[in-house]
Amino acid sequence: MVVAVIVVAFVYLSQVYADVLWYDQLGFLEVFVTENLTRIALFLAAFLIMAGAVYLSLRIAFRSRPIYAPDSAIQDNLNRYQAQLEPIRRLLMLGIPVVLGAFAGTAASSQWQQVLLFLRQEPFNRQDPEFGLDYSFYMFTLPFLGFVTGFLISVVIISAIATILTHYLYGGIRLEEKGLFTTKAARIQIAVVVALFLILQGINYWLDRYGTLLNQDDWAGALYTDVNAVIPTKAILAVAAIIVAVLFIVSAIIGRWRLPLIGTAMLIVTALLAGGIYPAIVQRFQVDPSLLSREGEFIDRNIELTREAYGLDDVEVSAYTPESVPTSGALGDDGETTANIRLLDPNLVSDAFSQLQQFRQYYQFPDTLNVDRYEIDGEIQDTVIAVRELDTSGVPDGWVNEHVFYTHGYGVVAAAGSTVQPDGRPEFLQSGIPSTGVLGDESTYEPRIYFGEESPDYSVVGAPENQDPAEIDRPQDENSDTDSRTTFSGDGGPDVGNAFNRLVYALKFQSTDLLLSDQVNSDSQILYDRDPVERVRKVAPYLTLDGNSYPAIVDGRVKWIIDGYTTSANFPYSTEQELQSATQDSQTAEGLATALPADRVNYIRNAVKATVDAYDGSINLYAWDDQDPVLMSWQNVYPSSLKPYSEMSSDLLAHVRYPEDLFKVQRELLARYHVTATDEFFNNSEAWSVPADPGASSDGATTASTPRQPPFYLTLQMPQYDEAAFSLTTPYIPYVPPGQTPRNVLYGFLAANGDASTGEDGVKSENYGRLTLLDSSGQDSVVGPGQAQNLFNSDTTVSQELNLLRQGASEVINGNLLTLPIGGGIAYVQPVYVQSSGSSSFPVLRRVLVSFGENVGFAPTLAEALDQVFGGDSGATAGDEENVGATPDDPAAPPAEGDGETPAPTPSATPTPTPSEGGTPGGTTDDPAADLRSALDDANTAIQDGNAALAANDFAAYGDAQDRLQSALQRALDAEERVSGGAGG
Repeated sequence: MVVAVIVVAFVYLSQVYADVLWYDQLGFLEVFVTENLTRIALFLAAFLIMAGAVYLSLRIAFRSRPIYAPDSAIQDNLNRYQAQLEPIRRLLMLGIPVVLGAFAGTAASSQWQQVLLFLRQEPFNRQDPEFGLDYSFYMFTLPFLGFVTGFLISVVIISAIATILTHYLYGGIRLEEKGLFTTKAARIQIAVVVALFLILQGINYWLDRYGTLLNQDDWAGALYTDVNAVIPTKAILAVAAIIVAVLFIVSAIIGRWRLPLIGTAMLIVTALLAGGIYPAIVQRFQVDPSLLSREGEFIDRNIELTREAYGLDDVEVSAYTPESVPTSGALGDDGETTANIRLLDPNLVSDAFSQLQQFRQYYQFPDTLNVDRYEIDGEIQDTVIAVRELDTSGVPDGWVNEHVFYTHGYGVVAAAGSTVQPDGRPEFLQSGIPSTGVLGDESTYEPRIYFGEESPDYSVVGAPENQDPAEIDRPQDENSDTDSRTTFSGDGGPDVGNAFNRLVYALKFQSTDLLLSDQVNSDSQILYDRDPVERVRKVAPYLTLDGNSYPAIVDGRVKWIIDGYTTSANFPYSTEQELQSATQDSQTAEGLATALPADRVNYIRNAVKATVDAYDGSINLYAWDDQDPVLMSWQNVYPSSLKPYSEMSSDLLAHVRYPEDLFKVQRELLARYHVTATDEFFNNSEAWSVPADPGASSDGATTASTPRQPPFYLTLQMPQYDEAAFSLTTPYIPYVPPGQTPRNVLYGFLAANGDASTGEDGVKSENYGRLTLLDSSGQDSVVGPGQAQNLFNSDTTVSQELNLLRQGASEVINGNLLTLPIGGGIAYVQPVYVQSSGSSSFPVLRRVLVSFGENVGFAPTLAEALDQVFGGDSGATAGDEENVGATPDDPAAPPAEGDGETPAPTPSATPTPTPSEGGTPGGTTDDPAADLRSALDDANTAIQDGNAALAANDFAAYGDAQDRLQSALQRALDAEERVSGGAGG
């Protein structure tokens, strides 16, 4: 047993030592030490209080046991129990308190954050409207007092149980023929315990008064009944409980129990009347008949403080009356927006990145990519970006391969967001091996990815300078069969160069190979906990982290950027939200993104921007919201862990964006809390909702169970501003109660400014985080996202061409449906991808859908689709037409319709292409039916040729086949119209 205890102790202490090495290597040892010392202190304090109280209760009860002769069968049985317990009595007298103390200590230690916040709290310098107390009382002090009171009540109750059982077992309390008999010692001890319970209950009643401001009923906070009935009666109950407690103490001294018993009965009756019946009467007969007039003041409090708690108090609301009919030249002022309309859907192009940029089976890309922006040739351009991470499932089996040879991914791959190549493939701005492109090359940035979302659980890296490199680095080039090798040269993990550390980590990862392998040398380091989000969570356990980290090339390094939130459920008068529910949408439903945990909060701030270096794993935490009292309190706890945002470089600031999960929580609240007028809020007549995602189903149909549309990152210029900004956006539709059919008309459009850069180090833009809401409510003529999708699906010309694109087992995939306030109204843009059959196929952008009002454009390029809707002289600046969905001379790209003066008159503005001349393939004959059959045969041949070329990675041949396919499809459409026209005539 001694050996077993020693082994268990060594294993446990070795893991503690491993954690110390990990935190110390990162420079966050104070986090580990502070947390664990606080946990230990709380455990010891709770252990001593609980164990001491129970031990004293048992000891006092035992020592005051009476000596008597049993005169009944019950008492005789108790004597036999006493005799049986006597040999182990001393062990039980110590063991029971120790076990109960251990449970209490474990429970108390979990409250370490609450205790530290109370001890190091910062004031809000704002007072609640009911008691006039600083918000910090509710955020920091009240939870701590509640924890202490609840713990002490549990101590008293358990001590009371121990007292009563011991007295009963040893005769201090016994049943006799004339009734229950108690000794004086038992009565005094029980009276003292009851008095302590009543004192604590009185404190609890008093604290409950403040807790009413945290209620979550119809409206959050203390309402009319709470203020006028519950709060006063809680005060009365608190005083009454203290008085009864005093009576018990006095009675224990004088030996008369009538008064405390009467007082106890009165307290119970008062609690029933004042705590339940009286407030119910006030609610029923004073509040319910005049609900709005009684609750109006408190509803206003709820509106004001909810908006403050979620950072919605400065939302800029503008009335917006969208035009429903497009006019020529209407896009002249929206050049920056139309030039940056993102056609590349980050949720669809992962396969394209994999097929075109993976190069080796041991590389991989995530299922959903990220959206960022970079300055290219002096212009800010939206990009879809990912890193080429290591895929351990593609690594040959064996410990050395999995943990020594294959250790890292390689390179950033980025594509333009608003343009694609002529054949529909992504237009890469950064790609290849070695990594090259407009974002840099190996001479300007470090491309190796040792720390990423899919990194192995651990790798052993590093070697002396005179030792040959062991790690597989990358292929010599894209076409090479030879891999180069490298040696990690950073400071990325604890040292395992000595025998003791190797033993420690061999135990941690349960690997004898780590202990015995000759691949581990004197300079070896071990890299683990490599996921950026989990890495930050360990060094900042007080933060709730955004579900999406994203990579960026910053100052010559690949950095993962993670948003951290401070949250609380203790902000007065603020409505709670469940984070998981609020952040769920179609992306989380499909596993493309991660929702936040199911915590309920009523306060949230984007307090921290964190970075993790993809090469050496170093972490920087920047205090982004340095006015957040919750974060300031944590800075008091960890004075050296967080850096001021003034230390952020201009390059890093250029890649900071508005956090997605925070925006989801805010948009959920704003759907109701954009209303600040009491009457409208009370009636819920102006409530909105986030629309269901039309792209979540293949036909675009939405039901009550369809997940919500996710927000989208776009560079756009809001109507009331002169400049475009990288923003996170979402539309709103009218709120409809559950079970009813949603009304898919647009009522609002929200954009959060995500541009933090000013071009200077440590200076963030004052416009960052600005929330702008366009309010078009009450105008039921404004097309919503669901209606726009229906317009696309029901348009005859669109559906005909899409049916042709589906021939040959090809699949048509709708991209993200973007909502844009342009042209004086609301436009919708949706890229259309086509994916052929075959294991090596991937979606390619073939068409772009645009709608404005009831007008629909459908063309190979965005510029053409916009021109179809707004007329040939639309004023659109939609990027380079030659690189947006089709080649410039593609016969599939129809000419724009309209004379530049009037909009297209029909619901579908898609024009009829000009037929080719001649009777050879690609031309026309006098028989339109024969032309249709010939065009379809040519299209089928082109599809087969394209699939074969794609399988062979011959992209030149694939592009030629796609050109022939588009030409054939347009000839088929033309022939079909001639057939229909002939039939109609």
